[in-house]
Amino acid sequence: MTLILIAVGIFIGMLSGLFGIGGGMILIPILLVLGFDIKVAIGISVIQMVFSSVYGSYLNYRKGLLMLGEGLFVGFGGFLGGFIGGYITPYIADTILQGLLIFVLIFALLRLIFSQKYTEELETKRLNKMLLFMMGVMIGIFSITLGIGGSIILLPLLVGILHYPLKKAVSIGLFFVVFSSISGFITRLSIGTIDFENGLIVALASLLGVTLGIYITTYLSEKMHKRLLMLLYSLGLFLMVTNIFF
Repeated sequence: MTLILIAVGIFIGMLSGLFGIGGGMILIPILLVLGFDIKVAIGISVIQMVFSSVYGSYLNYRKGLLMLGEGLFVGFGGFLGGFIGGYITPYIADTILQGLLIFVLIFALLRLIFSQKYTEELETKRLNKMLLFMMGVMIGIFSITLGIGGSIILLPLLVGILHYPLKKAVSIGLFFVVFSSISGFITRLSIGTIDFENGLIVALASLLGVTLGIYITTYLSEKMHKRLLMLLYSLGLFLMVTNIFF
């Protein structure tokens, strides 16, 4: 099982680096297939997100890909929302958690499919800082409750509604995961829903994957990047539906 978790960690880390996601939407279905309970899987996912998002954001910053600015206000909102979401999860039935995750994946996929292409030259829509903070709170509550970093929800909003270029949105999305995952981790730690042994195996292995994913990102066109992201969401949706019905 350890070798399988290491391989899974590298794979999830690469996805985090490539697409700016926490990786939970793929990691949780994989862990369910491996026999983990969904609440245990969510705890493992939160540990992995902390490691991959912090390290990935550091690499993005060094490469000049991370634009802080508005990301800080969304991030602080996500930090507060992550605290709230961490306390909500134990009281929600497993079937409801799985259904909510499927809904999020469908929303994200449709939002990306119908989004237009935006470049740095086009004006990015600006939002009031308090509105950005509240958006972060809501995304943080929803995402940590489901064991995902929140970028899966934030990224389609940045690209499809606020007109952010995809690569910029990816770096902001991963930065957001730093805030939501750390708060979610602290909350879960306080209520004892963290599997440290398996979580650290996946998390440490993910660091190698993050490095590889960010390296690949610099060579991807926006068109190919978007296609791969939609493929990723489709894969997560397929895994969740397969796990529920089969």
